[in-house]
Amino acid sequence: MKNKIFSVLVVLTFVLNLGGMVAAQKVGGETSGYQLAKLLPESDAIVLLDSNKLIKETLPQVLSANQPMLTKIIGKIDNLKLETGLDLRDFKDVVIGLKNKIGSNSEIDFDPVVLGRGAIDSKAIISIARLASDGKYHTEKFGKHTIYIFSSEKLINDNKPNSKTKDDKSFLDKTVDKIFKGVSKELAITAYNDNTVALGSLARVKEMVGKSARISGKVLGLVQGNPNAVAKFGAALPNGLSTYIALDNDELSQTLNSVRKLQGSFDVNDGNAFLSVSAETLEVKDAEELEGTLIGFQMLGKMLLGKSKGADKQAYSRMIENARISRKEKLIMFELKVPKSDIDVIVGKK
Repeated sequence: MKNKIFSVLVVLTFVLNLGGMVAAQKVGGETSGYQLAKLLPESDAIVLLDSNKLIKETLPQVLSANQPMLTKIIGKIDNLKLETGLDLRDFKDVVIGLKNKIGSNSEIDFDPVVLGRGAIDSKAIISIARLASDGKYHTEKFGKHTIYIFSSEKLINDNKPNSKTKDDKSFLDKTVDKIFKGVSKELAITAYNDNTVALGSLARVKEMVGKSARISGKVLGLVQGNPNAVAKFGAALPNGLSTYIALDNDELSQTLNSVRKLQGSFDVNDGNAFLSVSAETLEVKDAEELEGTLIGFQMLGKMLLGKSKGADKQAYSRMIENARISRKEKLIMFELKVPKSDIDVIVGKK
């Protein structure tokens, strides 16, 4: 039971692997997720999602061609509710603030803090975690908040993607590793208020409930548009994008270094998926170079997959063909629509 309970908590910091959804409920002209995001401490990147909508609407649409996978996912969620009383569908709004920090080998890692709000009793969630840990936790009083600190090293190793060699890891695997490093020794959790839970590394949770500076309007502004999107994310990149993506190509690294803002959204309507990503560079010439690079990759992809006979490769070829790349001054826009027929091919049971 212990691993199942902790898996519920970890899934909140693992939402990048799920895609997530942003809440569409309006509060004073802004989404309720955006209102919750305003509470975050200073962060370099932000993600807004709605786990309730993800489970009830998006997953059934996206996985309609793979019912065994959908049944397995929903079954795990239902089992968690039966065994622990905690239903992930009760979390209406979830926001994640990621803060850059220097990790091992001078690499940039992410230090996360997660806020979850919904039809939940935050104190009850903490009580469940305490019981599941068999008393293996300690507490720290911070202002009016009691922070519960659990050993999370084994927990993370048990729940993150299957380990691979460094060279074989995908970009997603590496990103998740960076997020997990922030809570590699301990997972802190506290009740922010009656229906909101804060969790992450101890340092970030203290920033959350303390008097630390709040997230800047510059970062918040990156997720302000498209209120009905499935997921929204934004990141301020003071040192460029190549800081996070190690590349052997110096010229491409230099181009990525010019990207200082990144934002995007993901949506699903009638089973069709829509992805929108934009990047802002330092200078117009940098945007021109990035645009040319992306168009070059698109042409190469068409050549490599254009004559493929496999249904999945043909679907990927159509995705590349349908991608729209455009530029306006320093802003590069990437837009992609994937019809339900292609999603069914990609996720369908093999």
